Amino acid sequence: MVRVLHNVVAGASVASEGTLLDLVSPVTGEVYAQAPVSTDAEVDAAVAAAAAAFPAWKRATPAERQLALFRLADALEARAEEFADLESEDTGKPRATLVADEIVQSVDQLRFFAGAARELNGRAAAEYAEGFTSYVRREPIGVVAQVTPWNYPLNMAVWKIGPAIAAGNTVVLKPSETTPQTTVLLAEIAAEFLPPGVFNVVLGDRDTGRALVEHPTPQLVAITGSVRAGMQVAASAAQGLKRVHLELGGKAPAIVFADADLEAAASGIAEAAFFNAGQDCTAATRLLVHSSLHDAFVERLVAYVEQNVRVGAPDDPDAFFGPVNNPDQLARVEGFIDRLPAHAQVATGGTRVGGTGCFFAPTVVTGLRQDDELVQQEVFGPVLAVQSFETEEEALELANGVPYALAASVWTRDNGRSLRLSRDLDFGCVWINAHIPFVSDMPHGGFKHSGYGKDLSIYGFEDYTRLKHVMASLA
Repeated sequence: MVRVLHNVVAGASVASEGTLLDLVSPVTGEVYAQAPVSTDAEVDAAVAAAAAAFPAWKRATPAERQLALFRLADALEARAEEFADLESEDTGKPRATLVADEIVQSVDQLRFFAGAARELNGRAAAEYAEGFTSYVRREPIGVVAQVTPWNYPLNMAVWKIGPAIAAGNTVVLKPSETTPQTTVLLAEIAAEFLPPGVFNVVLGDRDTGRALVEHPTPQLVAITGSVRAGMQVAASAAQGLKRVHLELGGKAPAIVFADADLEAAASGIAEAAFFNAGQDCTAATRLLVHSSLHDAFVERLVAYVEQNVRVGAPDDPDAFFGPVNNPDQLARVEGFIDRLPAHAQVATGGTRVGGTGCFFAPTVVTGLRQDDELVQQEVFGPVLAVQSFETEEEALELANGVPYALAASVWTRDNGRSLRLSRDLDFGCVWINAHIPFVSDMPHGGFKHSGYGKDLSIYGFEDYTRLKHVMASLA
């Protein structure tokens, strides 16, 4: 019998009266579970539970919030294999590396935000006007509505709930309709450590997400998703003057200069381009390589990809990445290749792999121009676009000349060049001689069409707080 998932509201598993969606394996195309499309009334009930829980959770001490998140992190760590099984089933990711690649990071991120709960910073109390003492309170915002994507379901849930709960907010989160299992399990486990209503999960599709975002109670809406979805959320939130936290798409350049360590650059960029089937908003999606080494470097890169970057099923121990998430996403990736202009060439890949599932070969496309669709638009699949440049100034112009501004990398041994470019690249994160490593302590977020607001770090924590000035007369 196909199992059916439930919402988690006020710490309890609650069956939905909404229609059921099939969860379809991106590996086999078979239905393995069902999840509901929650009704507006069920969204309202989850928000009401969060609102009821907020006054007490707001007054909980930072130490109490910290302890709850530490216990949740410990429970996640203890059940890492179970989480990895569910994540692999939903996404098709290689099972052998999931614990190390993602579950361990989620545990660390929860522990970071547990520590952040006790770092409520503000101006020192002082007399800024004669006869008055002023101080600043950093307070939770209230009920927070959150929407997470399908590329890193557990990681993104942790990135969202960790800072929100640590700061004293309560949460209603809707995961992607195609990858809900680990979020539901996280909420079920959290019910052991958090008061009822602090962390609620409602399942559903875009309509469910819209009902949550448009609900009048939440005071902050946080979403990781597409630019289109972010714009819709921002427009909706504006009607109620809600705060918005957007982490959206990317089109990250990796800029390789002639003095770079070419072996390290080829392997690092290949892995950063194709990890998680390229379904990563910080993935290295554009290779900008100096004209003097363009042909030789592309040859080196392609050789590395063909020898080391293999697409395969979750149980394939040699697979570097698995399928894209769903048939619609596979069709989107194929469409970019089908529409390539005549001046572009596919150096490797460019085709679907196998007759079942949503597998697509790691693909490198050369000969591209700045106004080409593959340069300007996010694919969110295993496709790397290649361009060449002559000067540092041209590299900077090409890199910055897209709507997205999330991440970039520079590959060079020239310290002055790396500092100049890290200053002038218009991206929220710039790596030097690396691409894609994350740490819980540093902020993640972009500019322009990549959104605004920061995940991770103390800055991500502060995004879930508000400031209040208190001024007392000394008379």
